[in-house]
Amino acid sequence: MSDPFERARHHARKWLENLDTGPAGAQAGAAELRAAFEAPLPETGRNAGEIIDALAAKATPGLNANAGGRFFAWVMAGSLPSATAADWLVSAWDQNVGLFSVAPAAAMIEEITGEWLKDLFDLPRDASFAFTTGCQMAHVTALAAARHRVLAHAGWNVEEEGLFGAPAIRVLTSRNRHGSIDSAIRYLGIGQSNIVDVDTDPMGDMQLDDLEHKLSHYDGPIILCLNAADLNVGTFDDFAALIPVARAAGAWVHVDGAFGLFARVSERLRPLTEGIELADSWATDGHKWLNVPYDCGIAFVRDAEAHRAAMALGAAYLSPSREARDPNDWNLELSRRARAIPVYAALQELGRQGVADLIDRCCEHCRALVSGIGALSTPGASAKALNDPVLNQGLVRFERTGASKEENDAFTDDIIARVNASGEAFFSPTTWNGQRAMRVSVVSWRTDEEDVAHTIAAVAKALSDANA
Repeated sequence: MSDPFERARHHARKWLENLDTGPAGAQAGAAELRAAFEAPLPETGRNAGEIIDALAAKATPGLNANAGGRFFAWVMAGSLPSATAADWLVSAWDQNVGLFSVAPAAAMIEEITGEWLKDLFDLPRDASFAFTTGCQMAHVTALAAARHRVLAHAGWNVEEEGLFGAPAIRVLTSRNRHGSIDSAIRYLGIGQSNIVDVDTDPMGDMQLDDLEHKLSHYDGPIILCLNAADLNVGTFDDFAALIPVARAAGAWVHVDGAFGLFARVSERLRPLTEGIELADSWATDGHKWLNVPYDCGIAFVRDAEAHRAAMALGAAYLSPSREARDPNDWNLELSRRARAIPVYAALQELGRQGVADLIDRCCEHCRALVSGIGALSTPGASAKALNDPVLNQGLVRFERTGASKEENDAFTDDIIARVNASGEAFFSPTTWNGQRAMRVSVVSWRTDEEDVAHTIAAVAKALSDANA
């Protein structure tokens, strides 16, 4: 009988050891994976170790190496060694971190880790926080607190009376926002039709004059959502100018800082976040730039009373603690994985300076990739950098001489597909300002100068082959 834990350790170590040399993207498609896994539900059981061996063998061809140094798609990082190992302990300990009385050690680690993160980001020390599944649910959590407060100011108790008959909440936000903001607004019953786009400049930054116009146009409860790093080019809204205007108008200000909030840790990049501390709530991800395992998001709320009013659950069978923080008071989930433990481990491994170094290093590699790929050319075709990265996000487009915009959109997608199929690197496409582009997103602690050079060479080959 093989030991399932030893087999899992073996396969996990093998996967991690091959990240630097193996393909950057999955090598199996839907048909192959369905054929590998599809079978009738077993009538009888089998040895656990054999199950782990078979699972690893069948799944590996369908795994993206987002934990590696040459994966630049979406905003997906790997996981630091301490965070991965801590996550193994989380599974083995199997604690349900809803109440301190149910999971004392895990709840206390969450309490301490939340305080560390407020210190790391230099956010108000009396702000409340919640560890969520990701930035999507961090938005829901923070905007639920916002919904409570802006409706309370309008004389409406949404937790008691619901939304039927409530004053309409207007959500002013950037045209360049992430779709998770829209999802959160729908989940909270505020309604897509109550989202109001505020004008942006060509790089996606919100315009103060249009915000002032929109604020003056709408009466009643208002929430303003700002960007701390747009997902395509990583630009930041002007918090120092926008937030005071919004708060003077009585609006709640929420910041989407899925990865951009981490710029605040870097001495060089911190000016990009000037004024962000004036907001009412912030959302970010641990499983992006902090490099902890999925899943991990964090919400911070200045108004702890509003946060707790929107989230807290009371029931006769629950035993609230009087000596420590109960996570259940700040989250939608009653049953919760101890996702703060890998964050605690990662912050211990890196320290404040290590986090800053990681942020700066990724930004340097992004600039090198965008400039290096953007300078590529071959007879009849070339690459073009669409931005000079201010953070860790860049865009590159590929064009054939004399081709139409639509033809070059298709050509750009073709180059991305060729690079990804090679396994040498992995990118994702996007549409920005009406044109197709290749996103360059650098968030992995593993990415180094060798990965950058290797990737530029792989894109150069794809461009040459496509135009041969």
